Amino acid sequence: MCISKYAGIFPALLTPFKQNGEIDEKALEKLIEMNLRRGVKGFYVNGSSGEAFLMTVEERMLVLQLCADIVGGRATMVAQIGDVSEDKAIRMAAFAKGSGYDAVSAVTPFYYNFTFDNIKDYYRNIANASGLPVMVYYIPSRSGVTFTVEQALELMDPDYVVGIKFSSTDLFTLERIKAAYPQKPVMFGVDEMLTAGLAAGADGAIGSTYNFMPEKAVAILNAVTTGNLGEARRLQAEMNTVISCLFKAGVLEGSKELLSLMGLDVGCCRRPFGNVSEESLAMLRAKALPLLTPVK
Repeated sequence: MCISKYAGIFPALLTPFKQNGEIDEKALEKLIEMNLRRGVKGFYVNGSSGEAFLMTVEERMLVLQLCADIVGGRATMVAQIGDVSEDKAIRMAAFAKGSGYDAVSAVTPFYYNFTFDNIKDYYRNIANASGLPVMVYYIPSRSGVTFTVEQALELMDPDYVVGIKFSSTDLFTLERIKAAYPQKPVMFGVDEMLTAGLAAGADGAIGSTYNFMPEKAVAILNAVTTGNLGEARRLQAEMNTVISCLFKAGVLEGSKELLSLMGLDVGCCRRPFGNVSEESLAMLRAKALPLLTPVK
């Protein structure tokens, strides 16, 4: 297992949309190129931030192909193909392999209160069908699926599991996973706690705010790695000022508005998401935008 392949900052890519609802290929390319210039190690495609569950399977596959073509082997590529339907997940996993992805990731199946055995079978079947390493996607605040430490360790055990995207504030479980499987990458998914997640043992991070301030996250990773926790805390405070604004404006809606204010129009979120209010837009301009680097 090559942890260095995943030990870095990965934007959970936003999906740009045109006014007519179509995927904006040109904006997607600009977003990816901007992030590559700012030092990201890879991309996590079609995750929660990408509005995957508001797109058709065909649209999700189109985004997978576009991203792979744009990156062209310059970064590690992880395709989030998870779905409440295992058949859909398997179909997208096979497509991701054909598109040249390094790994697939899959959110735990949700809504129907699947058993833990169901979830284990789901990951095994995705691995068997795709032939790619699988990154478990643990996000209990969205999926409603929570694991005990013992269950998390059991999910990590198979050879086909490359690692985990750990989007939970439960740093005890994160540390226990890393202690049990030091050879498998743990990618932290709570942007506002990046410094803490890295200090607890995460190898890198995947997050939505890294779409527009990846250089801050890269600098935090470097600071924690070199033991400069004071610098890491300073940078985290800057990030959290921005994130606090997003909590009020709406994280995904606000993220897209911030990118637009920075000079890269990625459109709006799909319905039933709404628009950012004028009050929130003014807050983003006044408090968040000054902390961000314009897109050139």
